[in-house]
Amino acid sequence: MTLRFLIYLFILFLFLFGSCSQKHHISQPPISTNNEGRNYIPARVDTIFQHTPNYEFKHNEINPYKHYQNAYDIFFEMLEEKKLLNFKRAVFVTENSWFDDKLSYNTYITYISLLTNVCKEWGKANPLLYYKQADSLQVAMGGAIFHIMTDTVKDVSGKLICIPYKYDFDDCFAQQNWTNMFVTKLMTNHKGNCHSLPILYKILADELGVKAYLSFAPNHMYIKQKSKIIGWYNTELTNALFPNDAWIMASGYVSREAIVSGIYMDTLSEKQSIVLCLNDLAKGYLRKFKNPDLLFVINCCNLGLKYYPNYAELLLLKAETLKKIYENYIAKYGLNSPQYEEHKEKIQNIFSEMETSYALLAKLDYREIPEEMYFEWMKSLERDKAIYQDGKMNSVYSFDKKQ
Repeated sequence: MTLRFLIYLFILFLFLFGSCSQKHHISQPPISTNNEGRNYIPARVDTIFQHTPNYEFKHNEINPYKHYQNAYDIFFEMLEEKKLLNFKRAVFVTENSWFDDKLSYNTYITYISLLTNVCKEWGKANPLLYYKQADSLQVAMGGAIFHIMTDTVKDVSGKLICIPYKYDFDDCFAQQNWTNMFVTKLMTNHKGNCHSLPILYKILADELGVKAYLSFAPNHMYIKQKSKIIGWYNTELTNALFPNDAWIMASGYVSREAIVSGIYMDTLSEKQSIVLCLNDLAKGYLRKFKNPDLLFVINCCNLGLKYYPNYAELLLLKAETLKKIYENYIAKYGLNSPQYEEHKEKIQNIFSEMETSYALLAKLDYREIPEEMYFEWMKSLERDKAIYQDGKMNSVYSFDKKQ
């Protein structure tokens, strides 16, 4: 890292602190070196996301839904290839909609850039010991991301640079507070869940040119990667382990039919990853507004399912939203009223589409895992490491660790 670049960073941070007092900020001290002159990790990467805006419904706002419609338009343009696919931006757009466009994208991408730089410097300082294949750079950078996210990192002087991102057991399914799903929340306090943790990993991997794919298990998401020696392997950020596929199957809710249908244990393409964010957008929309426009949710579902037709969560969201629309019509008109006859064809079409969505879920063999079983399944990985930990990763991720 050159002196010119450090000066540029310093000027950038002055700008952020000077002009965005209501936004979120990050800072970075200078790089340190050892006695041999080797560059080490450049800085404490602490979240300076100083606060997350509290949402208050503004009844006098002309269009309180506009931020969600704007976000939908961005997703449409990405998926229709009118704009470049950009997962990092899609994540931000989703969360920024919840906060009424009050988050700073510049600060968000600066945070990611700084954390990416930490991964690069950690990788330089801690080379792989034994892995010498053609994809060694990819594997090494994957290991750097893993260690930065799951370990405490210090420089040679012992100065703290980065603290681990840990699983937050408090409202981990975001039932009380939707922002517990957010990557910006993870950036804020280094606590996240099986949604935000793998998403941050993928963002960093994309920035570093590392091939990393999101993958689903029941009520769960993790990372899948591939190396020339061991083939596909799983990265679990919630407890910093590399589980084998047997652990995924041990949940008891992954059938052969579900694997064949692709709803579990498959890798998400770039477009499918964007659709994941679109699903989050629709769910956040329902959580945020007291009287949401259910047709907006259906539009999100239809757009997403066009590019990810076997996305079980989105299919379920569509089916349940159609059910609500159907129930609203029945409550409004009644089955025996003249108004019902007037809208009968439309109501029947809604009911038919709802049944089709539920039938497809059944065909895909989608089953929701109860919370208590989910937590028991997660504990089993820690408790039965000898059975479920992929031992081959111990030799692959052997580093000449200096930090």
